[in-house]
Amino acid sequence: MLFNTAQFFLFLAVVLVLFYTFPHRWRRVLLLAASYWFYMSWNAKFLLLLLTLTAIDYTAGLWIARSEGRRRKLLLILSLASNLGFLGVFKYYNFLADNLVALLGMAPHSLFLDIVLPLGISFHTFQSMSYVVDVYRREQAAITNPIDYALFIAFFPQLVAGPIVRAREFFGDLFNWKPPSGEEVLRGSLLILLGLTKKMALADQFALISDAYFKNVAGNPGMLTAWSGVFSFAMQIYFDFSGYTDMAIGMAQVLGFHFPVNFRRPYLSVSITDFWRRWHISLSRWLRDYLYISLGGNRHGVYITYRNLMLTMLLGGLWHGASWNFVIWGGFHGGLLCLERALLGSRAASRGSAWLYPLRAMITFILVSIGWVFFRAATLGDSIHVIGQMFSGSPGTLLCQSWHLWLVGITLVVALCEENLEWFERLPTAPAWAYVSAVVVMLLCLEMIGVTDVSIPFVYFQF
Repeated sequence: MLFNTAQFFLFLAVVLVLFYTFPHRWRRVLLLAASYWFYMSWNAKFLLLLLTLTAIDYTAGLWIARSEGRRRKLLLILSLASNLGFLGVFKYYNFLADNLVALLGMAPHSLFLDIVLPLGISFHTFQSMSYVVDVYRREQAAITNPIDYALFIAFFPQLVAGPIVRAREFFGDLFNWKPPSGEEVLRGSLLILLGLTKKMALADQFALISDAYFKNVAGNPGMLTAWSGVFSFAMQIYFDFSGYTDMAIGMAQVLGFHFPVNFRRPYLSVSITDFWRRWHISLSRWLRDYLYISLGGNRHGVYITYRNLMLTMLLGGLWHGASWNFVIWGGFHGGLLCLERALLGSRAASRGSAWLYPLRAMITFILVSIGWVFFRAATLGDSIHVIGQMFSGSPGTLLCQSWHLWLVGITLVVALCEENLEWFERLPTAPAWAYVSAVVVMLLCLEMIGVTDVSIPFVYFQF
């Protein structure tokens, strides 16, 4: 049940009506039942896996809170091992098996298993693991009500693709729930419409180009062809993923929950360091707080800091998918982060001179786009081919039409205005004509250029 379908909006309408008509004490049960129904609409058999992971970490949290010393640490290790074990089997078994087969000289795919990846397993596993670690660190009280904990893991707006919400953020809203104000309802509704517009009128338009290009990179030679195919994917993945999280944040807000911002105009970044402070922010802070800092962060000298940055980004790349492409993508970003730290230190994310800003932003976008090749290409061979075409191919032809470029230009102007004026944030409190005008513009975009082909899934649903 995709967010951009009539079926989902009917589901959302029913949930909202029932939520605000049910007695308060039954609302959590309603949200949990709706979340499980939403998950089962994709693949009902994986509900058992979600319930198992929920039970393991719910129990682990209670036991850790009551334990001391070595027993406490052992329980943490068992909980993390269980989560990583499930993730390893479902997401990484075939990748590891294929590499082992190649290393031992066995027949290709001789250890292959036909494993279906459970929807959203990377997201809800990371969210559950962060809760257990926070309980272990005594930063979060153990949740005693299993309904509350299950809802934290399964809450439908962010179950499939985030943002990754911290336990203290979610339970702060749940235990101190207040009806959303009129301003919050207006803002949440606007975010839902904005996310839908990003997905259908922008992301899916560029998906038509990038999907066609990456489906047959050998049959689409040329430098302009490669760059326009990669550029289209850069547009697709941003508008697609930020559109999803806008909708998730908006839906949560109209239900009285407040999710963290997950994107802050990342293509306006002045460096890779700045990019990771703006792109998929909930994952970036998860990697920082639970991996980078746990490895030692920057507390043990320059070279250990570089090692920790590289390990964090390599594992972050692998989190996205089980292939060498994702490992290289993570390593590429890790290497750039190390280089920026070596050359610029704490100034890496600083805007600096206004005259140099456009150049720095352009260079950052080009580097990020080169990285997207490894993220999107089906195989490592395809990635190498595309990179070769980008820098040494024949002229080729531009895949984007002029109106695509105008579309990007308009969104760039809007992003720059939001970066400096934060006009969107002020719309819920602005005069009615301003709010209505924004709604009308987005509805016109959906009507005029919206792609209604629901076979184009949200990019991050595969993770």
